[in-house]
Amino acid sequence: MTDLHINGWFVAIVLAFVLLWKLDFFTTLLNMKSFKSQVPAEFVDVMDPEQFEISKDYTRVKAVFGIGVSIFMLVVFFSFWWLGGFGWLDEKVRSFGYGNLVNGLIYIGILFVGLQILTLPLSWYSTFGIEAKFGFNKMTPGLFIMDFFRGLILAALLGAPLLLAILWIFESVPMAWFWGWVVMTGFMLISVFLAPTLILPLYNKFTPLGEGELKDEIFAMAAKCQFPVKEISIMDGSKRSTKSNAFFTGFGPTKRIVLFDTLVNNHTVPELVGVLAHEIGHYKKRHIVKGILMSIIGSGVMFFLLGILKDNRALFDAFAVKETSTYVSLVLFGILMQPVSQILGIGGSWLSRKHEFEADAYAAEVTDRPEAMASALRKLSADNLTNLTPHPAYVFLNYSHPPVGERIAALRD
Repeated sequence: MTDLHINGWFVAIVLAFVLLWKLDFFTTLLNMKSFKSQVPAEFVDVMDPEQFEISKDYTRVKAVFGIGVSIFMLVVFFSFWWLGGFGWLDEKVRSFGYGNLVNGLIYIGILFVGLQILTLPLSWYSTFGIEAKFGFNKMTPGLFIMDFFRGLILAALLGAPLLLAILWIFESVPMAWFWGWVVMTGFMLISVFLAPTLILPLYNKFTPLGEGELKDEIFAMAAKCQFPVKEISIMDGSKRSTKSNAFFTGFGPTKRIVLFDTLVNNHTVPELVGVLAHEIGHYKKRHIVKGILMSIIGSGVMFFLLGILKDNRALFDAFAVKETSTYVSLVLFGILMQPVSQILGIGGSWLSRKHEFEADAYAAEVTDRPEAMASALRKLSADNLTNLTPHPAYVFLNYSHPPVGERIAALRD
């Protein structure tokens, strides 16, 4: 170890990271021990015993890989920290002779790119090892690398200006936390409008749903729901994976419901209408708006805390950084907030699960076909090799959607 100060910040951060890792490890073990020997009764028509065993194996392999990744990342983080990496990098960047704004871009940029490169082999193995082994991966190595560089370019084009604005505000403006929050909120809202029209098309091709029974049924259902649907698109998700999904994105004129092509190919019209009704349910119940408002409020709290902790000498000492600066404050605050975000995320996941139940109920009511929605969920679970018997503790900590068995039971209630 170098010139680290073993103070309250040091102890608190180490304990938080280690204890949360142990909690995740313990619940992951519980989840793997919760496997049942027989296919649950409501899935016997879509999943045979052999496929059920494969789904358990898929869950087990992903869990073991996840544990390995978490151990590796903890070791790398603690090693870089305890060897004085944060302070050493700051001194190197300062030696270039630039001002704080450019220093901030370089410092945070190096850490960001370094993290992306570090995790690239892990992502590669997950895609071409695990996902390919279980028949999900359709991505080519060329597309994988292209996605990686696309992500870096987008981070530079969108993230660098935002970072510069935040750094300048905290260097120059009174009540910096408030104005930083305003800028971040504006960026979040703009992103909601930009994502469907500018960002998502960089990764996938979106084709308007063609004429036919499916389109007629969907628009009839949308009219019944008084949902102002602008466009229903088919996304070529099959070029990356065989897994199926659907999602709702955008607001106002950019509002769009998206169906994966794999979803359309594997489901009946009533099932697809049920899935679309579920997505419309999120809109009608204002789940998206509530989620954005919660993000804005959470962002405000984070900026307020950042304003308090910025340039905290004891925190800099715990990371062996000699000179205080806004950009290092941002990095250290981000590290400090990771455990806090994990804990707060439990509440967010609980709310998300509640919203899923509400959207399911809406779909069952408006279509008057709860069994069609249940059938779609059963098929999706079989096609995606979903763990059908997750442990409640693991669900509580990690699931943003309720276990599919609980969703089907609620639909039939």
